[in-house]
Amino acid sequence: MKPIIGIPDHNLEEVATLLNTLLADEYVLFTKTRNAHWNITGMSFYEMHKLFQAQYEALDVMIDDIAERVRSIGHFALGSLKDFLSVTNLTEEKDDFSSSEQMIQSLLNDHETIVRMIRNDIIPISDKYKDLGTADFVTGIMEQHEKISWMLRSSVYYIKTECESSKSASKQ
Repeated sequence: MKPIIGIPDHNLEEVATLLNTLLADEYVLFTKTRNAHWNITGMSFYEMHKLFQAQYEALDVMIDDIAERVRSIGHFALGSLKDFLSVTNLTEEKDDFSSSEQMIQSLLNDHETIVRMIRNDIIPISDKYKDLGTADFVTGIMEQHEKISWMLRSSVYYIKTECESSKSASKQ
């Protein structure tokens, strides 16, 4: 049964398509974050291991919320890896686990990609498709990614400055 919520069916279909793409992006990023959690090494292992755990747990909640939002507007959420990989904006690359900095930078790039994608979708969702509820919902998701991005940027900065300090100390 279709929802009767004051938004035309074709608009809800367009919004569901955007949400399913976001769902795919989140699922790919969730997998990459779990991978980083499992494989991080180095002096800040414990802190990064815990940080990645907190991030994949937050992504897991976002994934569920996005899928439920798709369902609440009368459509089906994607649910297979094949479907996710066919619509995601993110890439699946072989991460270099010997470099914590590269691993963190890769995750940071993905979070910032999602922020940009959501930022591009908010106005059409609100103005063109007249779905203020979903516009508000994805704004909250975007804010979570902005905060995670800040934490990852700070971690990359910390690793870079620690490496530079170590190099300077070894030259003396």
